[in-house]
Amino acid sequence: MTMPTDVRIRPATEADGAALAAIYAPHIETLHTSFEDVAPDAAAMAARIAALRPLLPWLVAESDGNVLGYAYASRHRERAGYQWSVDVAIYLRDDARRQGLGRRLYQALFPILRRQGYYNAYAGIALPNPASVALHESLGFAPVGVFQKVGYKHGAWHDVGWWQRALQPHADAPSPPRPLAQLSAAERGLD
Repeated sequence: MTMPTDVRIRPATEADGAALAAIYAPHIETLHTSFEDVAPDAAAMAARIAALRPLLPWLVAESDGNVLGYAYASRHRERAGYQWSVDVAIYLRDDARRQGLGRRLYQALFPILRRQGYYNAYAGIALPNPASVALHESLGFAPVGVFQKVGYKHGAWHDVGWWQRALQPHADAPSPPRPLAQLSAAERGLD
């Protein structure tokens, strides 16, 4: 597939649940890129979007009403000292890979996270996954470590590498990040 020129990046809604579930399912059912063992259905994916949307962005890339991929941020860890850090992830339809769409999704996601007040983005990548590693490193992520044989999937143990990227210069006394719902439409930049 040649990437359409009319790709639009927009906030995900619960109505995108079925499309996102279909994109995510192969990562669970046939690949080792997610360590979940049961693919969420449309309702479960819609519930995930609804639960996080007030706090953190979920973005979709679409063309002619067809969702091609999505990116989102989630809490890095629960303890208060980690509140300025997020985990990020991208999932694309098979026919939308290697077209620059992952880059576009992250380039839309990172400014929103900065405006919310986040300082660090982390990506966990089940290895081997050279395409994901190349994408993340091309966007300024640096490797920070590997959890060896941390996940068992499809009859094999898999390593997970972690990559880190600063979203903005670190403040000496940062204010707590703002929930996404507190950003204006202009600050979100996509509405």
